[in-house]
Amino acid sequence: MKDTYKSITEASEEVLFKDRNSKFFGYAFPIKSEDEVKAIIEDLKKKHHQARHWCYAWQLGKEEQDHQFRANDDGEPSNSAGMPIYGQIQSFEVTNILIVVVRYFGGVKLGVGGLINAYRTAAQLALEESNILKRTIDDLYILQFDYPEMNVVMRIIKEHNLNVIDQQLALDCKIFISVRKKESEAIFEKFSNVYKVEIKQLEH
Repeated sequence: MKDTYKSITEASEEVLFKDRNSKFFGYAFPIKSEDEVKAIIEDLKKKHHQARHWCYAWQLGKEEQDHQFRANDDGEPSNSAGMPIYGQIQSFEVTNILIVVVRYFGGVKLGVGGLINAYRTAAQLALEESNILKRTIDDLYILQFDYPEMNVVMRIIKEHNLNVIDQQLALDCKIFISVRKKESEAIFEKFSNVYKVEIKQLEH
């Protein structure tokens, strides 16, 4: 069971690819939702207000079956910009990412083949400039129990090196934990078998 994914930690440095006087500036950004895309594109349009095209592709979702993506040619010939950019996202196996390539037209037409190569290369350079990290896919749980059960619960948390995200410790206690997906079932079972401890999975 694959329970890891790759993403970037911060926006990449600006990269530049040139072909016959056309300039292609490439950028990679970490994103958590589609809502962030518009603002990033707007910022780049202000920065590069004399450019011709702001082409991009993004992908969201930690697991393959949950992947959502979009590719946008922004006025370039169909599939000559957005899809070559998306191809690099797939090639580097990254997700929760937006890649934008800004083009300044240099007076010479590059043809569809030339455009595909230029957008693909600018996206590749942006990814090579990025800090790509592998992360685990985790499930979130809430543990609910009375204070006397604290020792048992903490012992299991320590034994399995579980990540405590938040805790509310009073007479009735709540502890929020994240568990790596492939260990999830075993941990759920373990807590379910503890008398007087309730475990529930939470939506992300």
